[in-house]
Amino acid sequence: MKLYKRRTIVAKSDCPNLDANLKECSCSYPGCPRKGRCCECLQYHLKSGELPGCCFPADVERSYDRSMARFVASRSG
Repeated sequence: MKLYKRRTIVAKSDCPNLDANLKECSCSYPGCPRKGRCCECLQYHLKSGELPGCCFPADVERSYDRSMARFVASRSG
């Protein structure tokens, strides 16, 4: 089975979900240029072998350790 990527190019300032995303975004990194732009955030972190802060409990998110290992540890009791 082939997987095809479907891309829609949207300017950063034109994110249709930005306002709603900003209300829910739990990123505590000061000055993050991807705050509220979930697509960009996910892409950025996955390229680094990480997950975005919204995948972690609040105390872990504030540590800025976004590694897969930390994610598993945070979910394992």
